[in-house]
Amino acid sequence: MLIVVALLGAFVLPTVAQDDDIPDPTDGQWCSGVNIRFFVGGAEGDAFASIILRGAQAAANDLGANVDYLFSAWDPERMIQQLRDAIAAAPDGIAMMGHPGQDAIRPLAEEAAAAGIEMMYQNVDVPDVRAAFGGGYVGANLYTQGLALGEEAIRRFDLQAGEKAIIFARWDLVERVERERGTAEALEAAGLEVIRVQADVRAATDPNLLIPAFTSSVLAHPDVRVLGMGGGQILGNIPTYMQAAGLEPGAALVIGFDTSPLIMEAFDQGWIQLTSDQQPLLQGYLPILSLCQTLVYDLAPMNVDTGGGYVDPDNYQSVAALARAGLR
Repeated sequence: MLIVVALLGAFVLPTVAQDDDIPDPTDGQWCSGVNIRFFVGGAEGDAFASIILRGAQAAANDLGANVDYLFSAWDPERMIQQLRDAIAAAPDGIAMMGHPGQDAIRPLAEEAAAAGIEMMYQNVDVPDVRAAFGGGYVGANLYTQGLALGEEAIRRFDLQAGEKAIIFARWDLVERVERERGTAEALEAAGLEVIRVQADVRAATDPNLLIPAFTSSVLAHPDVRVLGMGGGQILGNIPTYMQAAGLEPGAALVIGFDTSPLIMEAFDQGWIQLTSDQQPLLQGYLPILSLCQTLVYDLAPMNVDTGGGYVDPDNYQSVAALARAGLR
């Protein structure tokens, strides 16, 4: 009898929340008291990052979560240091971006999991890390999005084997460049010659830093048919690049990703022919919502492909007002 009592005493039943302790999701502010660190990605004022920020702020306002926002200027090394600091601060959840790559994030994701910190990822996926240590992903399926853009450009513009394309991207960031790799491989499969040009690490924050690489590449290949711009910041700066290279609107087909006020202006002026939208507002809102649902209601993390289709000279006016308002 004494042995039985000892065993029963050592067994601790799990704590089950009483009905009165469970917030009613219809009352609003049901995530109050939950602390989250959220990675915005770019610098403050960055057009793309600003949309992500608005989405995250809207979620925090709707749900009542306490959210700290981290700006990284799209610098993978800074993101990793900020992630270390975030884990040390022991929040309830962290919404991280995958730009540093799976190898860099994996040990920190393991540390977060051991500390009981829930993780979500947005904008750039880290599927192997998520499979090992949990978390969902909100963002475009990058390779699929890039491949589809290349195939759509081939179809729309009747691109032919032997023609040239130049694609500017951070080719050193394996996970981040999946999108541009998809575009390059679609064009190469159709027989185009693709020149991959490495973008300056700082160009996403200061797009003018790409001017030397752009002008030298275009001047070296004056017969280029397609210019692929790897990201909304540099796509929006395409008038500056082409003017620096002495090119007029339409001298080459310009394709890329995202929408922004500058991209809408470039459409107005005929500089851009096709872009693929990834709805960054969702990449801000949904990771906060997912973390709150997991932390408060023990729901599984979200996995959402935010790829939103194509914007071109024929339909860009339908999203222009939202883009110029910093919402699309």
